[in-house]
Amino acid sequence: MANGEPTHLHKEEAWDLVVASKKKLFDVNLKDIWDYRYLIAMFVRRDFVSLYKQTILGPLWLLIQPLLTTIIFLFIFSNIAHISTDGIHGTLFYLSGLTVWNYFATCLNKTAGTFTNNSNLFGKVYFPRLTLPISIIISGMFTFFIQFVLFILVLIYFILFKQQAFTFSPYLLLIPYLVVLMGFLGLGLGIIISSLTIKYRDLSYLITFGVQLLMFFSPVIIPLSIVSGTKKILFELNPMSSIIESFRYAFFPVGNFNWSLLLYTSAFVLAVLVAGILIFNRTERNFTDTV
Repeated sequence: MANGEPTHLHKEEAWDLVVASKKKLFDVNLKDIWDYRYLIAMFVRRDFVSLYKQTILGPLWLLIQPLLTTIIFLFIFSNIAHISTDGIHGTLFYLSGLTVWNYFATCLNKTAGTFTNNSNLFGKVYFPRLTLPISIIISGMFTFFIQFVLFILVLIYFILFKQQAFTFSPYLLLIPYLVVLMGFLGLGLGIIISSLTIKYRDLSYLITFGVQLLMFFSPVIIPLSIVSGTKKILFELNPMSSIIESFRYAFFPVGNFNWSLLLYTSAFVLAVLVAGILIFNRTERNFTDTV
């Protein structure tokens, strides 16, 4: 005590964390997100455990799903419809497209339910809200890696036993960049949709159907080389088209690789990501009252 007054009155208390409303729309506290990196890791683990809990085959479904879908595509589009695969064996053509598309679709579908699926968690405790969609992108990246390894193993089999031509290309260095583009695209679109579904719940029912429909306007099944006219423009406007074509071109030097389209996709992803963060921050302020 000094002069009869408690000494602690003369000192300002140092707080470890101050929670305040965002004053700016584009407010992304990266340090705050980094401080909660262990929470992100916990969310990633939760995604894996909840997805395959009480299933017989567990994570094997990550391999079974693209293989079964590839077989169906082979039967319908190669054997019946006789759609060209740019000289690549149909198995490799469809599996490469599905490996890329599945990562984007997973990121988009799961991120689109961020607010509605975690409303009870958001209302109980503080943590940086962007940690949830970021954890989805990371867990989806692990899934992509597993399916990518499957694609590599199938490719090795075709090289050794089916005379599939392959040469190491410098375009293989683009693959990490393509993965980042897919993740950010799914993140940006997902959090935009997640913010809208708070008021318009119908969007949650349309998103899965919309993603499946969008796949048919991408070169997962049909290569850009056989598309022309207005259809080709629609394909090229889909930002996933250049990513899929670039991914295939890195392994098979055939198809339609275009730096301009990849630049367009990069600009599109950046714009969507910025718009998504703006809308997310705006919605985050009062979403608990709406939900």
